[in-house]
Amino acid sequence: MTPQLYDFDIVLSKAQKYCAYQERCQWEMLKKFREWRVDEEIQDEVLSELITQNFINEERFAIQFAAGKFRIKNWGRQKIKSELKKRQISSYSINKAVQEIDEEEYRLSLQKLIAKKEHEVSAKNEYEKKQKIAQYLHSKGYESEFIWEALQITDNE
Repeated sequence: MTPQLYDFDIVLSKAQKYCAYQERCQWEMLKKFREWRVDEEIQDEVLSELITQNFINEERFAIQFAAGKFRIKNWGRQKIKSELKKRQISSYSINKAVQEIDEEEYRLSLQKLIAKKEHEVSAKNEYEKKQKIAQYLHSKGYESEFIWEALQITDNE
């Protein structure tokens, strides 16, 4: 078992490197402190210093997290919101992050997922096929009204 860390400067240096590598939030940092076995009294001081030095910025984290998950994993707004809530991000930052997602890009992403899934899904009839596609899109975090609107558009094409 690793010894507990009590030195402020050592912990701060490790934490700065950890935050410099990738955008982090307070929740992730506290999780890392537990993993590193950082003394609880030092955790708050280091976290405060990281925020002061702008290594941790929850709003910036939320915006980058949302953009990344949307563009790389094709997540919908609902899933992004849910994952940000798990990380204890404020409602203000969550709303700001999902508002940053371009509406046209969002709808286009949904259309691409539908087109891809239509070729993968096998079903007895068109209704069952749509249900399976809708279920998949829902699991990706897209809102029901967008899903069904997009599925109607594919019908009309």
